[in-house]
Amino acid sequence: MENDGYLHLFETKRAKGRALYRVFAGSIFVGICLIWAFRVIHLPRQGDDGRLVWIGLLAAELWFGFYWFLTQAHRWNLVYRHTFKDRLSQRYEYELPRVDIFVCTADPAIEPPMMVINTVLSVMAYDYPPEKLSVYLSDDAGSHLTFYALLEASQFAKYWIPFCKKFNVEPRSPAAYFDSISVSDHDSKQAKEIAIIKKLYEDMKNQIENAVKLGRLPEEVQLRHKGFSQWDSYASRNDHDTILQILIDGKDPKAKDNEGCLLPSLVYLAREKRPHCSHNFKAGAMNALIRVSSEISNGQIILNLDCDMYSNNSLAVRDALCFFMDEKKGQEIAYVQFPQNFENITKNELYSSSLRVISQVEFHGLDGYGGPLYVGTGCFHRRDILGGRKFSREADNGLQIAKDREREETAQVLEEKSKVLASCNYEEKTEWGKEMGLKYGCPVEDVITGLSIQCQGWKSVYFNPERKAFIGVATTTLAQILVQHKRWSEGDFQILLSKYSPAWYANGKISLGLQLGYCCYCFWASNCLAVLYYSIVPSLYLLRGTPLFPQFSSLWFLPFAYVAIS
Repeated sequence: MENDGYLHLFETKRAKGRALYRVFAGSIFVGICLIWAFRVIHLPRQGDDGRLVWIGLLAAELWFGFYWFLTQAHRWNLVYRHTFKDRLSQRYEYELPRVDIFVCTADPAIEPPMMVINTVLSVMAYDYPPEKLSVYLSDDAGSHLTFYALLEASQFAKYWIPFCKKFNVEPRSPAAYFDSISVSDHDSKQAKEIAIIKKLYEDMKNQIENAVKLGRLPEEVQLRHKGFSQWDSYASRNDHDTILQILIDGKDPKAKDNEGCLLPSLVYLAREKRPHCSHNFKAGAMNALIRVSSEISNGQIILNLDCDMYSNNSLAVRDALCFFMDEKKGQEIAYVQFPQNFENITKNELYSSSLRVISQVEFHGLDGYGGPLYVGTGCFHRRDILGGRKFSREADNGLQIAKDREREETAQVLEEKSKVLASCNYEEKTEWGKEMGLKYGCPVEDVITGLSIQCQGWKSVYFNPERKAFIGVATTTLAQILVQHKRWSEGDFQILLSKYSPAWYANGKISLGLQLGYCCYCFWASNCLAVLYYSIVPSLYLLRGTPLFPQFSSLWFLPFAYVAIS
């Protein structure tokens, strides 16, 4: 609360024990300096055996010290956020902005249609006015099986959404919910309704999985909906026209659930693809969604999710709005990033797939310096900023809540009108992928997009609620981990060497702490050189009997031991 009596929609608290940690970090730095001193003082003379190896160890230890210094940007100034959703409802319940939710999938073999529609259903059932909610599925494989699954989900949603709201269900992914409950724990009336809705879900699941197993759809199914006719010109996943279907039109007063309440809009999009055109992977899919959705629903807030990351908290959208709609502090916030959480983590976390340190420590630290990275999923954006709006300290940067516009076109006319926005040639000679939308030309398009937004003067927020907002599927095998980490490290290193490098592009545009935090991730790949040298060479020289470290009885052993244990 400030002196003028304004009650904020969120509060920020600094982590406890910061002074104690800084003393601890200072002691580690002293230990690192003593290690450097040992290397310099005991440097072998010219011509002595091991001199070059000794210099190599000094270089590796200098690098480790430098990299440790970069990591302190993640730990020096941790902050935690808390939202007041009751205040949001009291002030803005009838003025809430429209929200567009983008779910992206690219391969039905790796991302099964049942997993995809569970994510879609979980966000369709958000605790939010349905007339202001639109859900878009981007299918970069252009799979008729995924479309069929979404079509079935649009019918199941008429029963699932009212069931969720009636019993305040959490989580609102059907698969996750049914796995987490026992019917015997509920009264007979609720248990009966659970049995009914579960039967509907199992029937839908069996139909979809049977179709996936066969790899095709029966002719009577394809005749049931006009949307399947758009696959007549389909050649392959990389050669087809734009396929756009509004399965539920939120503007249609007839689009209601079985309780007579309005349903959120639901849209399927497979953007046009041609073999001779660059498609820019997920960034291209996201930009196509931004354009198409601007014509159909034009929500002021955009949430993007990976198809394997379902909503675990139906109030997450209201949490995000507490940051955007705060009248004092919300004007400079461009995006709100939620952590990635996973449900399939192995007991011993062999490959650290949970990203626990990042979500529980590092992003809280970056939040203290102006906001976390954009990680490509679980992130709420302001549409106008993704559209290229610049930050201005003189102008009003607040979120503009536009009135719902009257629409004269039918859904079918709107589909045809919007298809051109997802065509291969639409972006030619435009600023898309440069100054508008997600950036192109980098494997980690999300990171470079977030950095460019922050360099324009906008802030971001990291919110890690007590109840996890989103839960996904982590990589658990060594092969998957290697592929994923290769993409991350390669992409971050490309950023370091590109014109968007935080070392020079961000200099003076963001805080020093945030700049160092970005550099820490960008230098992650090059860290391997020092690690390989330090782990291999001393072992080889140990076999030769050449000492490269102080003996246990020496006082010089203490800083090595202290830094290693710390």
